[in-house]
Amino acid sequence: MKGAPIPTSQPYPVQAGMEAEDAKEELRRAIRKQRNGRTPKQRAQAESAFADVVSSIPEVRDAAVVGMYAARAAEPATGRLMDLLAGRGARVLLPVLGSGLARDWADYTGPDDLLERAPGRPPEPGGPTLGQEALKLADVVVAPALAVDTRGVRLGQGGGWYDRVLAHARPGTKVVAIVFPEEVYDAAERPLPFEQHDLPVHAVATTTAWHWLGDGAER
Repeated sequence: MKGAPIPTSQPYPVQAGMEAEDAKEELRRAIRKQRNGRTPKQRAQAESAFADVVSSIPEVRDAAVVGMYAARAAEPATGRLMDLLAGRGARVLLPVLGSGLARDWADYTGPDDLLERAPGRPPEPGGPTLGQEALKLADVVVAPALAVDTRGVRLGQGGGWYDRVLAHARPGTKVVAIVFPEEVYDAAERPLPFEQHDLPVHAVATTTAWHWLGDGAER
């Protein structure tokens, strides 16, 4: 991936001397605007492609338990992937947000059980919650992102939810971020801003391929 041509549609409104927090917000605005321009047909096509690519990752393919997320409208859709993994017999854990963004998890039992419980929040399963420590059951975690660079730096939505929950994963558990192809940034040319609390991801998956990142890039 390093040295690959930069997509012409890849936003990068980061200026020299910008504080990391300000640079993140500029990037978030630009990427969200681009994502919102996708049509429902394009999103549906991408959903199938994401499922094919992510399910081919050995750590995902062989996992007995997968920590995942149910996507919001403009995010890379995960419904087909969740059903594919569940159909293979994997247990799929989804986030449940409590008051004050409290961290919890519940089992995915099918699309009919998912409900958007507040405007702007991702759909959540309605079954019993399992506690924040449930993520230790996961053999691999599939995480949302707005962008990822080749060092493994992940740009999230800004709430810090995943940076906190990933601390509960078992040591050594691989974290795979899902983004659209133009949201993978070459860290040598367009590094993503990061702060001390940001946790890196190990791999990135797009609609066309997946790759190890950072120290795992040569795996």
